[in-house]
Amino acid sequence: MTHASTIHPPDRPPTRLLLATDLGARCDRALDRTRQLANEWQAEVIAVNVLDPSANADQTLAWISGATDEQLMNVAQRQLVRDLAGMRMPVHVRIVRGPEPETAIQDIVIATAVDLVVTAVARQETFGRALLGSTNERLARSLGQPLLVVHGRAHGPYRRIVVATDFSAASRHALLTAVAFFPGRDLTLYHAYSPPMAGLSMTPPNAGAAPQIAHAECGAFIQGTRLPEGTLMHPVVECGTIATTLARYVRENDVDLVVLGGHGHTGFISLLLGSTAERLLASLPCDTLLVPSHRSTVQIEPVLHTMRMEDR
Repeated sequence: MTHASTIHPPDRPPTRLLLATDLGARCDRALDRTRQLANEWQAEVIAVNVLDPSANADQTLAWISGATDEQLMNVAQRQLVRDLAGMRMPVHVRIVRGPEPETAIQDIVIATAVDLVVTAVARQETFGRALLGSTNERLARSLGQPLLVVHGRAHGPYRRIVVATDFSAASRHALLTAVAFFPGRDLTLYHAYSPPMAGLSMTPPNAGAAPQIAHAECGAFIQGTRLPEGTLMHPVVECGTIATTLARYVRENDVDLVVLGGHGHTGFISLLLGSTAERLLASLPCDTLLVPSHRSTVQIEPVLHTMRMEDR
């Protein structure tokens, strides 16, 4: 059982990453991004696979041949160790038994004080339908740690980073997290607004002032945020719904990463994890970092089959 408490934004990049992988080809992108981030941040890595023979060809063949759970775990462990060979930072491999991947992952996150969870956009049911889907959606709702959903290939460090904001405290928390994770980067603060009485045939008297109001709110939001000295911030304000305008902006500007903030069962993440999320994330051709403003505080020690790569 877990419960949540408000947390302060981090003041440094993560030192411990958790890679959640089903060992499928799509998760190779998440693995490569984890490798890049671990090297950039000098962070250790915990690589986790939840045993599911239907998600991986090697495990499926072994299962059909009558392999036991222990033998299947050994197959998964060997593949994950091979995939992670050559990583410069310390790596711990954990193969987990359990019917609900998100629960097993969350237990490990809590027990090991992970700073960031990395997973992939995948079509297998284990890690979601097409985009967030079942497992990633439940992780995004329940984790107290940021969740990085990897969409694209890792061609180097994140350079073009967009932080979406609705001027809420949750989006301020997301902005400060992005600043801490990627110090010295030029960040774009993105806000989409709808004109007053949008959709009605009658034009309201203050419709023409909407852009100026939105720009003023964006400036006030930046001024009201305690950013480290020297932070590079480029505000962008556009008219329209975020599900359409943000996706277009990402495509036209070759954005590498979009950062979204939210908290628990309310706020931006809750808003996104529905039809808006499906439209937005389905159209974003880049990675997405979901930043909650709560942390699970109850420690749970899961039943694990674990192997430290340095001990193999």
